[in-house]
Amino acid sequence: MDEIILIGGGGHCESVIDVIEQESRFKIAGIIDKSEFMGSKIFDYKVIASDDDLEKLAQKYRYAIVTVGQIKSPSLRIKLFDRAERIGFIMPSIISPRAYVSKHAYIGAGSVVMHDVMVNANARIGKNCIINTKSLIEHGSEVGDNCHISTAVCINGGVIIESSCFIGSNATLRDHIVVKSNSFIRAGSLVK
Repeated sequence: MDEIILIGGGGHCESVIDVIEQESRFKIAGIIDKSEFMGSKIFDYKVIASDDDLEKLAQKYRYAIVTVGQIKSPSLRIKLFDRAERIGFIMPSIISPRAYVSKHAYIGAGSVVMHDVMVNANARIGKNCIINTKSLIEHGSEVGDNCHISTAVCINGGVIIESSCFIGSNATLRDHIVVKSNSFIRAGSLVK
């Protein structure tokens, strides 16, 4: 089993750990976080380094995933993803075994698909995205790079979400609309 390091601690890291453990494709080698958290643990996994050590860690580990969430801005996730990729880490997509992803869908590098998500045929999810629990990405929809789709979001057919968007929990996006880059959609919204 290949080892993977998690870049960022906190609540989203806990959720990603749960998915990685259930997926059973990677062994978690440790967590990268701020230096003041060095040696602390999230579940059974230690904070082994800070992001200042990424270059050194790339000599030992091949795989990494960004486990920092995003609400107000995706800038930290983008910065960490771009840096890790530039250093040479492979950024795999992580998909819960409890999710349904059509064999005709595409999931980009470094994206995480959480439990009970449905990604239907001909849907495309860009790199470095969070697709959170119980969300639905319908046929022919596109989610751009660096987006966070929160819990129980319903994205109907043919929707295009451009890069770096945040879609709040329980939002519904009507079919064939375009959500412009850097948009923030509040929880519970109906977008038509």
